[in-house]
Amino acid sequence: MPDPPHEAFKTSDEGSDPQGTGRRRAAGIYGTVVTAAIITAGGNQLGTWALAITIVVTLLVYWLAEEYAELLGERTRAGQLPSKDVVRSSLSAAWPMVTASFLPLATLGIVRLVGASSANAAWAALGMAVVLLVFHGYSAARAAGLRGIRLVTVSGTAGLLGVVMVLLKSLLQHHH
Repeated sequence: MPDPPHEAFKTSDEGSDPQGTGRRRAAGIYGTVVTAAIITAGGNQLGTWALAITIVVTLLVYWLAEEYAELLGERTRAGQLPSKDVVRSSLSAAWPMVTASFLPLATLGIVRLVGASSANAAWAALGMAVVLLVFHGYSAARAAGLRGIRLVTVSGTAGLLGVVMVLLKSLLQHHH
């Protein structure tokens, strides 16, 4: 029987790391991209606190939905549900999807509290999300043992995900 689809995409450290470092890293990237997308879509229409609440609630829903689908699709066998320990471990491994928003959220709040407009605070938070994406890409590349141009390429590709959000936000801002 072939491996389940998610098995083919595990990073090399997942097999040797029972804590699922690769899965946590992936969840952090997903959470950062979702955070950037929400800032992009809502940063011009929502006030600072409404935007922050939207980010947190959306990430909580994504986190629960992904884990529900993962547990149901990959961990339910022969009429048996996963154990509480498996559920707890799975939820914990994916929690970085939510915590990835914390630095952009802190940036959003601090910049707003020091007097910037809601729109400028959203831009600052989006900038922080781009920085985090580069960090996540760099961290993943280093963990994989990449050096030189490969390290730069992986880090830059992660950053490009954020740059796309910046370009989209700029485009949306000009159309409103």
